[in-house]
Formats: sequence, structure tokens, C-alpha cells
Amino acid sequence: MFFSQAGARPRMWEASPSEHKKWVEVFKACDEENKGCLSRENFKVAVVMLFGYKPSKIEADAVMSSVDPNTSGILLKEFLDIVRKKKEAQLYRNEIRHIFTAFDRHYRGYLTLEDFKKAFKQVAPKLSERIILEVFRDEVQESFTMSLRAADFKEQDAGLPWWSGG
Repeated sequence: MFFSQAGARPRMWEASPSEHKKWVEVFKACDEENKGCLSRENFKVAVVMLFGYKPSKIEADAVMSSVDPNTSGILLKEFLDIVRKKKEAQLYRNEIRHIFTAFDRHYRGYLTLEDFKKAFKQVAPKLSERIILEVFRDEVQESFTMSLRAADFKEQDAGLPWWSGG
């Protein structure tokens, strides 16, 4: 999709001191045995506490496989890095959704070619129509309506998950 091709990436985001403190407190609360690391189950509880959802088995497997095999779980430093990346990805998705919504002036949930042209005219007035058409065609996946849905508009970084830092 064009965001990944254009090099758009979530920006490095820094947590506020109060947010960082909250993450550390959640880590400590979930480290029930005071080992200094989180087990798979404790990690899932921490994600529920911070993000309001239970990670899938696949997500938990991927996170657990990315931690140092010489430890018995996720260390605080690793946990903070995972949470920061998750927060960055969350903020980036929200930003993309906000941009799409701004261009979806008729609240249809998709952009037509005309909507797309108008959007590019606003943000990149000197961009040639040929390039706009190429980008639109690359983004539209043989849709009958020849429109770009919100789901097509988001970044598709070769399936890289949020915790990979991809």
C-alpha cells in the first residue's frame, strides 16, 4: 500500500512520565511472584489492563518468542519497549483513520477516484494526475465500485506486527 511504499512509518513516540510510571506499576502488579519478569499469562493480563483487550494466542506467541530465551519471561525493559511500540502503532492507526475521515466528505466509508483527486489536490497540488491515478489504482484492489475503503487506506507493512517495530 502506498503508505509503506512512500516510507510512512509510525513516529517514535515518548511516553509521558506519568504514563511510563503507569506501565511500570502494571508490570509490577502483574509480576505476581516478584521474579522481575512476566509470564505469558501475566503479560496477557498486563495488556488487558493497559489496552483493554486480551491478546490472541498468535500475538502472545509472537511476543513470547521475541524475548530473551535465557529468562523465564518478559523483563521490564522488554515490556516497556513492547508497550511503547503498541502505543505507537495505536496512535498511527488513529492518525490514518483521522486522515481518511477528513477526506471521506460524504461519510461513505470509502473514497472514490474523484474524492482521492480532491484530497491530493489539497495536500499536494503540484502532483501530476498520472501519479495520483497510479497511486489510486495501486490502492484499489479490483473493487467493483472503484473506490478506496478505509481498510485499504491504512498501512500494510508486509504483515509486520506492531511489536516487531517494523
